[in-house]
Amino acid sequence: MAGLSLQGVGKTYSGNVDAVTGVEIEIADGEFIVLVGPSGCGKSTLLRMVAGLETVTRGEIRIGDRVVNRLDPADRDIAMVFQNYALYPHMSVRDNMAYGLKNRGESRAVIDERVAEAARMLELGPYLDRKPRALSGGQRQRVAMGRAIVRQPAAFLFDEPLSNLDAKLRVSMRGEIRRLQRRLGTTSLYVTHDQLEAMTLADRLVVLNGGRVEQIGAPLEVYRSPASTFVAGFIGSPAMNLLDARVEGGRVVLEDQAIGGAELPEGPVTLGLRPEDLRLVQAGGLALRLDYVEELGAQRILHGFVGGQPLSVAEAGAAPLSDVVRVAVREDRLHLFETRSGHRIERAGLAAMEPAE
Repeated sequence: MAGLSLQGVGKTYSGNVDAVTGVEIEIADGEFIVLVGPSGCGKSTLLRMVAGLETVTRGEIRIGDRVVNRLDPADRDIAMVFQNYALYPHMSVRDNMAYGLKNRGESRAVIDERVAEAARMLELGPYLDRKPRALSGGQRQRVAMGRAIVRQPAAFLFDEPLSNLDAKLRVSMRGEIRRLQRRLGTTSLYVTHDQLEAMTLADRLVVLNGGRVEQIGAPLEVYRSPASTFVAGFIGSPAMNLLDARVEGGRVVLEDQAIGGAELPEGPVTLGLRPEDLRLVQAGGLALRLDYVEELGAQRILHGFVGGQPLSVAEAGAAPLSDVVRVAVREDRLHLFETRSGHRIERAGLAAMEPAE
């Protein structure tokens, strides 16, 4: 096992198209890092550069003490789990898991021992003699993981391995992947566009946008203190509300109502409000004109408009709703961002007012 280091890593395709720019990440031995972002943000390209499937235009990639920029994938001591399983259809589960070890010239005894141990961990024992076509999607993904595990690599790379599974199976497989990684203690780099998957799996998140790193941090750190409006809008479900507001006389003003204090210069700001940090009240607060309601069982999401700006509220109530409801803001949970750059204004610049009754 080993740590990973990416220093100023970039990828430019022909035509001067920058897919990845200046990525700096230090991954400790045994750490589980998740690269997350929307489609086209460069996360899979970055993973493929670590794997050796894409050339590195700039920067340096280290696995342990070795610079691997010019090494072939087979020489990097990594194992990759793909989105589409990449199993050999004519081989049994046993032979699929053993294939890489056979290519490396391992003895039959070593191969049998490692395959048996991986099959036990992944509960694949009854399926070792089956072909992939006789397995469910979840079982095929376990085989792909077993093939990676038996190699005992320095690092695991996961390229959206759960995207082909149904929602219920994705939840259970997330748990399996996390338990296995903790048990094995192998450094892991995992790519997903699913921010819920990222939050539940990662020791640290790396949020990518347009080929650049927007923020690196523990999941709750990123959730509670997003570094930019992009991160604020991407991490969290439902997403953070981002509204045009202004600072006047030391107060944050939204739709002519002061909702918190701010020791900042006067002018426009972007106000961030998590839907779960808002609550319905009988009087006062903001007037929310309802558009529609999502009933999710344990909670419901109210979608509407404050003035002309969209606002969502997450709440556990079941009381009947009128066309216009009143919403109180948790003023100790305000997020402020620079309007032009989208960068977070640090909490030290805020002075919360008394919570609304």
